[in-house]
Amino acid sequence: MKVVVFGASGMVGAGVLLECVEDSRVEAVLVVGRSRSGISHPKVREIVHADFFDYTSIQSQFADRDACFFCLGVSSAGMGEEQYRHITYDLTIAAAAAMVAVNPQLTFCYVSGAGTDGTARGRVMWARVKGRTENAILGMGFKAAFMFRPAFIQPLKGVRSKAWYQPLITVLSPLFPLLQKIVPQYVTTTENVGRAMIQAAAIGYPKRVLESDDINRLAVA
Repeated sequence: MKVVVFGASGMVGAGVLLECVEDSRVEAVLVVGRSRSGISHPKVREIVHADFFDYTSIQSQFADRDACFFCLGVSSAGMGEEQYRHITYDLTIAAAAAMVAVNPQLTFCYVSGAGTDGTARGRVMWARVKGRTENAILGMGFKAAFMFRPAFIQPLKGVRSKAWYQPLITVLSPLFPLLQKIVPQYVTTTENVGRAMIQAAAIGYPKRVLESDDINRLAVA
């Protein structure tokens, strides 16, 4: 497979990129970001792109790709709905629209989050916006689209988050084996997210919306 990865400078995207590099089914990875990922490998080619709302200049690069692993995302903390919608819904749909226009046979995997509101009408702002984003992607006409809704994610293989909650992840990391036993349906790893995305792109999955237990199940399939 030839894949595109968005968000490789973040925790989830970095983990997904590492799995793509290690998986023999992935022959080429196009990384699109505002800065370099820091990973150098013969499979990996990077495009530093400034405007994540306009892909006219690089749209042709998506035409031969089999899958996109879209891992860009920000916390809604301190944001109003209009601002959060612009950098979540508008940004994601701009990329997805650019891809489906030149390559409707592509499989699009989107990292959303546990608690996302699929009705897009609930009271929680971030969940409503994420739900609207999911629904738009699912209706865009891709060959397949999968919404990934992980809850607690344990970063592995040296991956770290740049977000404010990295200290919390560090504190909780020793508890991860216990969380796996007590609430396995709410925990996963960056490794499993990456493996599950590759597997979904390669063979599909019966559900279009994947919670943490689906992600873990698919990762070891």
